[in-house]
Amino acid sequence: MLLHSFGTEMRPWSDYSQGIREELKRQSPWLLDITDHSLISARHNNSNPDIPFVDYLTALFAEKPPDVIVSIGAPAANFVQQYRDRLFTSTPMVLTTLEQRRVQYVTLTQNDAVVPIRINYKALLENILRVLPDTKNVAIVNGTSPNERFWSDAIRKEATPLADRVELTFWDNLSFEDILKEAARLAPHSAILWEGMNVDAQGVVHEGDEAFRRLHAISNAPIFGYTEPLIGQGAVGGPFNAVHDTSLATAAAVIRILRGDRAGDIRIPPLEFSTPRFDWREMQRWRIAEDRLPPGSEIYFRDRTSWERYRGQIALVCAIILFQSATIWALLLERRRRQYFQIEASRRSAELAHLNRYSTAGELTASIAHGINQPLGAILTNAETLQLMLKSPAPDLRDISEVVDDIHRDNKRASEVILRLRNLLKKAPSKVTSADLNDMSYAGFWVTRRSGGVVFRHLDDLDAVFESDTCDDLRQLICAFQPPPGL
Repeated sequence: MLLHSFGTEMRPWSDYSQGIREELKRQSPWLLDITDHSLISARHNNSNPDIPFVDYLTALFAEKPPDVIVSIGAPAANFVQQYRDRLFTSTPMVLTTLEQRRVQYVTLTQNDAVVPIRINYKALLENILRVLPDTKNVAIVNGTSPNERFWSDAIRKEATPLADRVELTFWDNLSFEDILKEAARLAPHSAILWEGMNVDAQGVVHEGDEAFRRLHAISNAPIFGYTEPLIGQGAVGGPFNAVHDTSLATAAAVIRILRGDRAGDIRIPPLEFSTPRFDWREMQRWRIAEDRLPPGSEIYFRDRTSWERYRGQIALVCAIILFQSATIWALLLERRRRQYFQIEASRRSAELAHLNRYSTAGELTASIAHGINQPLGAILTNAETLQLMLKSPAPDLRDISEVVDDIHRDNKRASEVILRLRNLLKKAPSKVTSADLNDMSYAGFWVTRRSGGVVFRHLDDLDAVFESDTCDDLRQLICAFQPPPGL
């Protein structure tokens, strides 16, 4: 049986009861029948007796008492301890979701196990001053039920060491509507600590999260709290009592009792605050820097980065880009190697052509000598002829001019032979040039026209394209040509 202090819908106790149910189902090897009952009188600030409720429970479980009773919250724990002598005297009980200061240890029996928690209000206020160091005033939101008044007094005592750093304002004497008005006009450098709101000063009962949501919507100051359900509903965050830790310890104690362990032998130390948690959205709203948070804090509801949202897609695109980059680099490297080998091949081809030219020049030495001696001999002959003409009493100027032209042409031919020989032996790559066969043939056979009386006919407008080496060889051969005797 789960015995609630303020009803099944009052948070944060409803979160604890839900967590305990889930843990019991997870840990229990048996099928459990869990019933819920609520101590409604804990909400009200009056002296109505609990006897009718005790009688109700006694009558309800007269034939089959529960195997274990789990009380949730301080009022329910006080109720079962106060009426244990009338209410299931031998039934094991687990008192949970109970601050250690509310445990009446002197009245505990061997059938009672306690899962206490510890609320450190001084740590809560120090957390506010840490993340908002300019805070001058902290307003405390709390109700007026007996349980809530107890905690207002506890806050006052624990905040005494911080009196010189921050001023506390308690709104437990106001109706909730007046609290909303005060929250909307708080002075700068203020903060709100949410203790709870079960019953306000006018006796109005507030269930669920509606009161907190209304306060968050209208407040002009950040709101802090220590119960886990507030994280994500508008509380900035800080140290808190973890629902899971308490639910886990409570369910474990219940299972041990059901297995046969005596409840009084189960000793559980007070559960301290868990790792601080903060709401990223509230941090952004109130401009709280991340470096102000306590070490090890966890941040929830942070907007995910593009990497966090599309990690797989980004990784795939990066892999494709890397593969393409590697392929392009390999192709460029291959292109560079190919260019290098092409240049090297051209260089070696030029060297081979140069060697071939030297070889060809050696083979054509006689022809080259003849190609030079022929114009030199013609020059000598024409010079002697010119001397004879000049000694004549009446030299023919036309013949003299013709002889001089022949000497000039022979000199040009000799120069061309030497120039072509130099080009042949020059270390240079082969290239394509144009050659006039008329000029080449004329240069080779002009001698026959003078000495042999042979009429040589030019080829009209005949051009041919040869490799320079071929042109040189052809011209050398033509120049070396000697007509047969009698031609």
